[in-house]
Amino acid sequence: MSVTAPMGFSAAGVACGIKPDALDLALLVAEQPAVAAGVFTLNQAAAAPVLQGRASLHQSHLKRGIVVNSGIANAGTGSLGMHNAEAMAAALAAEIDCDPEDVLVCSTGTIGPQLPMDRVVPGIEAAVLRLDATAEAGAMAAAAIMTTDSVVKQAVVEGEGWVIGGMSKGAGMVRPNMATMLAFITTDAAVGREVLQSVLAAAVDISFNSLNIDACESTNDTVIALASGASDISPEPNEFATAMEDLCRDLALQMAKDAEGASRVVTINVRGAGDDAEARYLGRLVADSALVRSSFYGGDVNWGRILGALGTADVVIDSNVLSISYCGIEVFSSGTGAEFGEVALLESMETGDFAVRINVGAGSGRANIVTTDLTPEYVVFNGERS
Repeated sequence: MSVTAPMGFSAAGVACGIKPDALDLALLVAEQPAVAAGVFTLNQAAAAPVLQGRASLHQSHLKRGIVVNSGIANAGTGSLGMHNAEAMAAALAAEIDCDPEDVLVCSTGTIGPQLPMDRVVPGIEAAVLRLDATAEAGAMAAAAIMTTDSVVKQAVVEGEGWVIGGMSKGAGMVRPNMATMLAFITTDAAVGREVLQSVLAAAVDISFNSLNIDACESTNDTVIALASGASDISPEPNEFATAMEDLCRDLALQMAKDAEGASRVVTINVRGAGDDAEARYLGRLVADSALVRSSFYGGDVNWGRILGALGTADVVIDSNVLSISYCGIEVFSSGTGAEFGEVALLESMETGDFAVRINVGAGSGRANIVTTDLTPEYVVFNGERS
């Protein structure tokens, strides 16, 4: 189970005709007004549903439902796109007897086309009739938000008497801050809005914001959390924060494993930076490099490409204190290449996932950036018209 695992929530997924012969509209509804928090894309060309979501959360932190469509992003659609996002909120609100301001809207898919509202609104009405709190209903909703994803992405973390559940989508155009991704998180823990927002933002920072598949930020990135409080249990803040981090890391890793055309997941562990933000910045520089990620595809211990990527940083990098390791084997240290068993290391990297560790100094800053290799399949896939 995922978003329907916590008490107080129901979900549904239906096909309304945006995509041919596929689920393309999902609902997530709270039985009672739920505390809501959100994190949105920083892209300056943010889609209409992102604008709707930001405005809605600014008006009120209590929400009854979320409606999500896949197949069309409702981005680059002007005033009509904004009208359609608001119409989606109004359509669900009318069905579940709440104000449109109590509904959040998300979209994902191709940028540019207008939503076929003559299909979307009846789809919302049909989906309301299928709302259920079962695992199957949650899975249908998780499937309905997919675009180029090949698998459904769900996760659950259980606390003592309370639960956090989540679903996400995203397989390409993925780069901090977030990506062409959506994630929806529910919990029956009793938490206030400020706690929920701060915990969510922190978890997103070390999970979705530390995932880099192709260095492209999207117009539609959204992560929303809803807390029903139905368990009547207020968890200890650190316990709740850890559960949220675990859930988000789980979903982010599922996204990396499903990346378009990727054949392996590579974790870049940066240590010794001035602070965590600097460590994430340096890790992203490495993950942004097409040369580095091409070497990952070849299973090549090409530490020179990592060194070159780090050298472009806007912070001071001293190669004399820098070290780089693949699979726990140091290959660069103190300004020069280190001696290591190359044959054995290359054999261990031929197939499967691996980790690269980069020590940049003696600071306390650390970050784990999750990325993938750059494959011919990725280029072919994204060379086609979307």
